[in-house]
Amino acid sequence: MQGVSGRVLVVDDSTIIRQLITVNLELEGFEVVTAADGAECLETVHRTRPDVITLDVVMPRLDGLRAAERLRADPRTCRIPLALVSACRPDELDAGNRARVDAVLPKPFEPAALVKTVRRLASGGRASETGGAERGGVRRASDRAPGDRPSALPLGRLPGR
Repeated sequence: MQGVSGRVLVVDDSTIIRQLITVNLELEGFEVVTAADGAECLETVHRTRPDVITLDVVMPRLDGLRAAERLRADPRTCRIPLALVSACRPDELDAGNRARVDAVLPKPFEPAALVKTVRRLASGGRASETGGAERGGVRRASDRAPGDRPSALPLGRLPGR
């Protein structure tokens, strides 16, 4: 492992998903802290001071969208880049846009896309500035083959918009 690339708070109610994200990010030099839901995220964020937070949407106690809204409303956390990592429905993506998350990574995700998205956010870039798909921006739904999923969707440039 080359030096630490930044600290990431991974928030997901699935132990397996937390472990999968943790392993992939740690292999790329990130320090990872985890939380099992949005409430634990809010309890942990001030102590851990992450550079990026990944949030699942559907979680007990406090879901990822409400956690994102609270993070954005707090002056101490409002500038931390947020990435939704979730099997989102279109209405959840719209809610993510309102909560001002910086990127959306659909589940199931490619580990390389996860690392690329987190690295971009940790370095101060927004997914919407560089595009999320591997070929220079988000492809529209009509450009994809059935079953083909984009690697990461920057909010504000969602397919079909």
